[in-house]
Amino acid sequence: MPPQQRTDGINDQGMRRVVSTSELSSGSLGSINSDAGTPREYRVRKSKLIGMIDWAHVMLTHAPHLLVLGLVILLGQIVRQVVDDLFGDSNVEWFSYETIAVVIHAIKDLFVRLYVSIAESDGFDIFSPAVKTTALILVVAAWIIRRDNPIYCLSFATFKAPEEWKVDHDQIIEMMRRKKCFTDESLTFMQKILERSGTGPATAWPPGIVQSLHRDDEKADQSIEASRKEAETVIFDVVEQALKKANVKPKEIDVLVINCSLFSPTPSLCAMVVSHFGMRDDVATFNLSGMGCSASLISIDLAKRLLGKGRGKALVVSTEIITPNLYHGNERGFLIQNTLFRCGGAAIVLSNNWLDGRRAWYKLLHTVRVQGSGQAAYECVYEGEDANGERGVRLSKDIVKVAGKTMEKNLTTLGPQILPLSEQAKVVWSIIVRFSMKSLAKFLKQRGAADMAAKVPIMKPYVPDFKRCIDHFCIHAGGRAVIDGIEKNMQLQDFHTEPSRDTLYNYGNTSSSSIWYELEYIQEHQRTNPLKKGHRIMQVAFGSGFKCTSGVWLKL
Repeated sequence: MPPQQRTDGINDQGMRRVVSTSELSSGSLGSINSDAGTPREYRVRKSKLIGMIDWAHVMLTHAPHLLVLGLVILLGQIVRQVVDDLFGDSNVEWFSYETIAVVIHAIKDLFVRLYVSIAESDGFDIFSPAVKTTALILVVAAWIIRRDNPIYCLSFATFKAPEEWKVDHDQIIEMMRRKKCFTDESLTFMQKILERSGTGPATAWPPGIVQSLHRDDEKADQSIEASRKEAETVIFDVVEQALKKANVKPKEIDVLVINCSLFSPTPSLCAMVVSHFGMRDDVATFNLSGMGCSASLISIDLAKRLLGKGRGKALVVSTEIITPNLYHGNERGFLIQNTLFRCGGAAIVLSNNWLDGRRAWYKLLHTVRVQGSGQAAYECVYEGEDANGERGVRLSKDIVKVAGKTMEKNLTTLGPQILPLSEQAKVVWSIIVRFSMKSLAKFLKQRGAADMAAKVPIMKPYVPDFKRCIDHFCIHAGGRAVIDGIEKNMQLQDFHTEPSRDTLYNYGNTSSSSIWYELEYIQEHQRTNPLKKGHRIMQVAFGSGFKCTSGVWLKL
């Protein structure tokens, strides 16, 4: 389904970059004034060494088949050696039964002699140099392939809500009004949040809540059955799509991981999927809750670890169920959740089988997870009750500060794994200069030269240019402010944050699945910086706790 087109034409100062797909992808990005603004110039800046590494990964997807070809060549060389030893330059009838029988018998004797030679430590002198060279190359190639231990994304699918689930901002406020529990001040507050949110006029809410717009009694259904119905509709749809795209049967799945933060019924969501799709009895299932919008990459990392060195397939499902989690009080810290989240979900099929590399969409290169510490980080996204006992999720005023620190730690961990050496050298030089200047200023203060110490320049920390190793960015669509902040701090261009803004506009904040809607946009719709084989995609998400997760994928 193509993204919606914005029809209101509004571009007020408070929502300066929440525009339609056609405006973002028109190719004439008028708001970009820097010399490095166009996709063409951006690609030139990418490290050539990183590009060579990326293409090495792409070529490795063909390595198993090349290894088989190499074994065929090796067998051919052995046959050639035997034929030369038996017949030399003599004229023989090559395809007669007697000739073939003699050659096969001679090959068998050759391998018997090889066994005897190894047992008696006489070496491999019975083979020609060409055969020994080919065998050595194949052994080294097999060793390199085994060390790679790849994780491939065979397919992914996102949930597209039916039209009857979609509502505009006015309808959302009307649904809140019909709850008959919110004050006029709370309704006005939620209206302002919606206007500044960057979400579009047709985002999805669950049918149990939307029905209040169409019933005479104006009642919503937030029962456990309505919650299960939402979960079944979303999860079954994305799982079926993902398995079909990957050409994988449910019984081929070895590991199933589902993350949903606020809805954790008994039996679990994993049990629901196993029962519906008839998966194997020994499938390893894991249901993750309470991890917020960062949980999808945590689930990907868990599936990667569970697959290990063996050959298997994993199914990861990321979603959030809205039906039972509406806040019914009037404290502003809790009210934000009522305007922030929307229905959505994604399913991802993973494999660590070498032979799946040629049909895979992406290869997972890195995953990094950073957990914040301290009371402020722990409580900045906190499920609890207000003064009147109404349950909800409170968002702290410290969330922006905590998110910034956590992301800085995450990128500091990820940077050495993906940044070119030139960028890493600049970071090291910046640290050395800053340390030297601070030490000099401290020395001058100790010697009573405070005026001179105040004049010592302190270099700002160098922010490495991740655009030199990353082609596309999937920034969690948690809100307009989140996207604006990351765009500014990482010095990204409009076309880098285009997938995030489009996802926020068309689907809202779908929690952990939002980064997959963004990747889908890059894959199917983006024209300003089209996805190509060998490109790297970074996904970044934030979650309660407080966590920041990141993952880097390579387009195959």
